Amino acid sequence: MKTEILDAVASKSIKEKIPHFEIGDIVDVNCKIKEGNKERIQIFTGTVIARKGRGINETFTVRRIVNNEGVERIFPLHSPNVVNVKAIRSGKKRRAKLYFLRQRSGKAVKLAQRHSTHTVSK
Repeated sequence: MKTEILDAVASKSIKEKIPHFEIGDIVDVNCKIKEGNKERIQIFTGTVIARKGRGINETFTVRRIVNNEGVERIFPLHSPNVVNVKAIRSGKKRRAKLYFLRQRSGKAVKLAQRHSTHTVSK
């Protein structure tokens, strides 16, 4: 009974179209920012270092370097404040969580780019 009610409430808030992105990808996250009675969209660009949760509770962590300081933001995937997530570049990775990037600086933060292996059929 309790889970049925929770599922019914959660199903209203879940987004139908979720853009495809993976851990290691560099993404642009468009967020709604409210300042007083004005609303604007701000872009947060960085590397996805973690993704966790399922359903309405799914979140992803984006990390970038600003003024030689690491900045991480955790975004709920189904939040109405997250307008769009656009993958810019995909990175090669061998782990599910890229927390080791926190100890790196400079060029060592960049992941090797993953090239697509799609073949064009005639």
